[in-house]
Amino acid sequence: MLLNLLKLLNYPTKKMKDILKLYMKPNVIEAGCDEAGRGCLAGPVFAAAVVLPHDFDCKELNDSKQLTEKQRNELRYIIEAKALCYSVASCTPEEIDSLNILWASVSAMHKALLKLSLQPNHIIVDGNRFRPFSEIEYTCVIKGDSKYQSIAAASILAKTYRDEYMQRLGEQFPHYEWANNKGYPTKKHREAIMNYGITEYHRKSFNLIEQQIELAFNEK
Repeated sequence: MLLNLLKLLNYPTKKMKDILKLYMKPNVIEAGCDEAGRGCLAGPVFAAAVVLPHDFDCKELNDSKQLTEKQRNELRYIIEAKALCYSVASCTPEEIDSLNILWASVSAMHKALLKLSLQPNHIIVDGNRFRPFSEIEYTCVIKGDSKYQSIAAASILAKTYRDEYMQRLGEQFPHYEWANNKGYPTKKHREAIMNYGITEYHRKSFNLIEQQIELAFNEK
């Protein structure tokens, strides 16, 4: 009864989400980086880099995993319209198998940073591992996509671009239901691998049949 009364009065019944910080370092061009698709069995890993203006204000921004598909798609267009610059890049399954998923993710971030129309003075990266990029200072931030708007924006772009890619790819390989699972290790995806084998888009260095082994790093 009390809960219903609180709802009627529009009183918050749980702690409101902390508003994400706009930047770590003031008065510099700061790029946020994040990736999507690290834990998938198939498809590339995507990464994005985003530079937001210092007057950017979007309270709805959050870690892409905490948002619905509809919310991510709506925020994507806001980010693309208002960012000073942004870019999205990827590493192929072959690159993932060669480099391992950690360094392929970092490589995809480097590719995205290289495509930015503005060179940042500082880079903030989601997670705890990175490699130097063009001698630019960087800071790794664990759970950065829930702390900084530019990293959250990068997570949204990486996720939405990758989802679109996997949906298109799924049309060529309907057995694996990539339009729904986006290449993640769902039960139906694993069953399809057992029944139909693998494609050129599967990551051969991953355990594709049994429960996927824990990745060598897990900063999220």
